[in-house]
Amino acid sequence: MNNYDVVIVGGGFTGLTAAYVLAKQGKSVQVIEADSTPGGLAGIFEFDDGVRVEKFYHHWFNNDVFVPELVKELGLEGDVILLPTRTGMYFNGRMWKLSTPLDLLRFKALSFVDRIRLGLLVFQVRKIKDWKSIEHLSIREWLEGMCGKSVYKVVWEPLIDSKFSVYAEAVNAVWMWKKLVLRGSTRNDKGGEELAYFKGGFGRLAEALVSAIREHGGEVTLNTKVQGLVTEGKQITAVTTDKGEVAGKKFLFTPSFPLIADLFEGKADDQWLAKLRRVKYLGNMCLVLRLKHSLSDTYWLNVNDPGFPFVGVIEHTNFDTPENYKGTHIAYLSRYLATQDPVWAYNDEQYLDFALGHLKRMFPKFEKDWVVDYKVWRSEYAQPVTERNYSQYVPDATTPYDNALISTMAQIYPEDRGTNYAIREGRAIAKQL
Repeated sequence: MNNYDVVIVGGGFTGLTAAYVLAKQGKSVQVIEADSTPGGLAGIFEFDDGVRVEKFYHHWFNNDVFVPELVKELGLEGDVILLPTRTGMYFNGRMWKLSTPLDLLRFKALSFVDRIRLGLLVFQVRKIKDWKSIEHLSIREWLEGMCGKSVYKVVWEPLIDSKFSVYAEAVNAVWMWKKLVLRGSTRNDKGGEELAYFKGGFGRLAEALVSAIREHGGEVTLNTKVQGLVTEGKQITAVTTDKGEVAGKKFLFTPSFPLIADLFEGKADDQWLAKLRRVKYLGNMCLVLRLKHSLSDTYWLNVNDPGFPFVGVIEHTNFDTPENYKGTHIAYLSRYLATQDPVWAYNDEQYLDFALGHLKRMFPKFEKDWVVDYKVWRSEYAQPVTERNYSQYVPDATTPYDNALISTMAQIYPEDRGTNYAIREGRAIAKQL
């Protein structure tokens, strides 16, 4: 049995980036991933005719550093698409474009004064330099103070409720502050927003990363589930999988905290395990629709209708061209929810029918026979819930074992999860290993 320098549990972008960095340094590395594809939530799948799309929608911002840096290092910078996006909002039975400052001024769902207040919000949030000063506030408490109750009720409340479900009142203001700071700095010189995409999807970038790891002597094993640990004193000596033991000198764990806690059950004290399980998560159900016709000309349509059960309608082929998908149109409907929600138990057909009824309400011309194919993807631990004073209780990278570290998407705070930060954290944790 090989005794690797580093064994990495999880083949998302954090684990893959760490493995890539270490393999380039000449370390023997083994990445173990339970899924059939690398990339985590950015992984790709194929429809029956070979058209490949991501399981969950992804893009990156034009001010992101770590994704383009990695793309360039892999020699793939020619595969980056940078495009202005069309974003909008569905409110009170109609769609509003919200891509530019002029669009905002035309948003008559708000009074003129409230439109000005909303427009000034980005400048106000940029003045906040110490995010810990607002960490004790909920998003609602903070935004109502910044832009007023009517703006919050029309623009922000439906989005926060859709995003965080039963935890909407628990999430602290830092999450929203960081989003606004980021989005406000992605505007081009005309005030529009530019986003970037990797041709073939982030899953293809993950596959390129796997190839680079293997070229440098590292190993990536898919379809293999880690089930537990083998320990001696303060050292982990191996992880157990459904295909046998994998031994190593050092270990990195990148799944969500609850999954890591399960792996360490019986091998760590209850207090440490409870700290991991203190962080709450929301699941996500993402319906990927392949359509004969386009729903609209908007890429990202936020839905501010309390009766609509999705955070938005993301029509991917209004960003990447339909020609890359054999002339069909790709749309994502994403729903964040607690796994105790009855909708979580829906089978794929039930979830499709549930979604299409609401979609028809938004797009009256839509018919079910537009659907060429579809797929429902589920992630039980999709969104960490950053409650008030999150920085005071989120676990750090250490474990009870001297040769094991943790790096997860719940630890990149005050940023929110994202491929750009996953790559950053992969490089950072590789240095510690």
